[in-house]
Amino acid sequence: MTTFNSKIPEGVVAEKWDNYKNHQKLVNPANKRKLDIIVVGSGLAGGAAAASFGELGFNVKCFAYQDSPRRAHSIAAQGGINAAKNYTNDGDSIYRLFYDTVKGGDYRARESNVYRLAQVSNSIIDQCVAQGVPFARDYGGLLDNRSFGGAQVSRTFYAKGQTGQQLLLGAYSALSRQIGKGTVKMYNRTEMMDVVVIDGKCRGIVTRNMVTGEIDAHFGHAVVLATGGYGNVFFLSTNAMGSNGSAAWKAYKRGAYFANPCYVQIHPTCIPVHGEFQSKLTLMSESLRNDGRVWAPKRKEDAEAIRAGKLKPQDIPDEQRDFYLERRYPAFGNLVPRDVASRAAKERCDAGFGVESGEAVYLDFKYAIDRLGRNVVEARYGNLFQMYEKITDQNPYETPMMIYPAIHYTMGGLWVDYELQTTIPGLFAAGEANFSDHGANRLGASALMQGLADGYFVLPYTVQNYLADELHTPRMDEKSEPFEKAVAEVKNHINKLMSIKGSQSADTFHKKLGKVMWEHVGMARNKEGLQKAINELTQIKEEFWKDVKIPGSADDLNPELEKANRVADFIELGELMARDALAREESCGGHFRTEHRTEEGEALRHDDDFAYVGAWEYAGENQDPNMHKEDLKFEFCKLNQRNYK
Repeated sequence: MTTFNSKIPEGVVAEKWDNYKNHQKLVNPANKRKLDIIVVGSGLAGGAAAASFGELGFNVKCFAYQDSPRRAHSIAAQGGINAAKNYTNDGDSIYRLFYDTVKGGDYRARESNVYRLAQVSNSIIDQCVAQGVPFARDYGGLLDNRSFGGAQVSRTFYAKGQTGQQLLLGAYSALSRQIGKGTVKMYNRTEMMDVVVIDGKCRGIVTRNMVTGEIDAHFGHAVVLATGGYGNVFFLSTNAMGSNGSAAWKAYKRGAYFANPCYVQIHPTCIPVHGEFQSKLTLMSESLRNDGRVWAPKRKEDAEAIRAGKLKPQDIPDEQRDFYLERRYPAFGNLVPRDVASRAAKERCDAGFGVESGEAVYLDFKYAIDRLGRNVVEARYGNLFQMYEKITDQNPYETPMMIYPAIHYTMGGLWVDYELQTTIPGLFAAGEANFSDHGANRLGASALMQGLADGYFVLPYTVQNYLADELHTPRMDEKSEPFEKAVAEVKNHINKLMSIKGSQSADTFHKKLGKVMWEHVGMARNKEGLQKAINELTQIKEEFWKDVKIPGSADDLNPELEKANRVADFIELGELMARDALAREESCGGHFRTEHRTEEGEALRHDDDFAYVGAWEYAGENQDPNMHKEDLKFEFCKLNQRNYK
């Protein structure tokens, strides 16, 4: 069993980050110019990190598979970003943000990392305001806040319904400044294919130019992966079609442990699936739960009549509407955490109270419009309402929105220590690509917070601490034997894929994978279903490598080859997720084992046996991976059964 060195500083939780910074190693400005850092990913975590490293004076290479960093999936985040500023004077504090995050993650996150996240959150807001991010402001001109799930305070800063886009533009402006200065070299339309490990340390990456098909190696004294999550394992998710987990998966197969892969977030406010040929799902921001009330019909006959088109939701009087979140969780109401709201919606639909196809409930703004006026609601959520109407052809000002839970965010990811360094020295992981901050469930508006915290305020310290010992490591020739070997292995992998010449597209296999994952490794899981999933995924993998069809050439622009590469990784990652879910015989956060629930149907943890991070080690092709445990200690947040009532 591996003994983890999490590198958590000594002292009380509120002093750990200051203690670390006070004793970290530094690199003087003249020496920074001698050191190269590779950043893979240009979203909030990657873009912020690359800009910060460039500003410090390091030589930075930044890689993105999009045609511009502005297209990173961070742009899709709508609702806001958390910070403990307490501008509303409603009792918020750094400790309360820390506590809400640990509790919201169902006590499966590392305390030290979560406290640091809360601690630097305030600096993020200052940084972004200085960049010109147009946060919403109140009547007096001060920054405005709104509430989000899992908190009883208003701590979420926002820019209408496009917060992610505005924050990304801020990070992009900082990144562009460094590109202009020459400290950052940007590689667009370039995908990472492998990690280069030499004598136990990460020394670079292998990439494929997605336009020309050219395979190249790149040296770096340190490498940062900021490549997002793996939610598209399920095929249908709120992620962009190009979002993938391949970079993290390649690192895993080179020796980086993969932590808590079964922790996947189900978001409660997604536009329901509307057809067999749908390629992705669209999220309605959690911010809508501030003013929208969630309900389903009280009577099954009303739900059946709505499904049959005989009744409209407006025909159901208030006394026949079940505001089930307000009924079950009076203290938090519609602002319970995402996993709790998602399971409650599924329970209502499974019991026969769902509307439309039977897999939808209502998010109703009639009451907010009556209370505040349509103009106020339109000012707060207008672009979200417009997006909903364009997709569904229904006016949400007049007809309640239909919502249903969907795959959204992944809390699992590469295992990292306090410095965000993986088990491969020199390889770091940031943002959604690591496991570190959210436990078994992420609170809304915390993804943007973590991405920018890691990129602006954590990695510039921790990577520098690592690089202080790399001053005497010369730049390595990218044509040398270790790099040439890595390039050859990538080319062989691509040639193997191209030579199959089967009859089924990569999308066909991706859909098969998604159906297995949603049915057996989705919102509700059990031992029998997980074992079945593992067997079915093994069969899908065998079929994929015998019958996938990839038209075109590897030496040119070929989106089908890109998809096939990613689907091959998704299939293996899906199996690891099922294994992790099978090993964790408890329910916690988004991981809901139907055998482990309270009398009231809530998630039932077993802290004596499962208060650990499950970190998986690759054991070789067709070999069962090894699971290692990092025990979680709760010194500052007392372990309790979550209660939002």
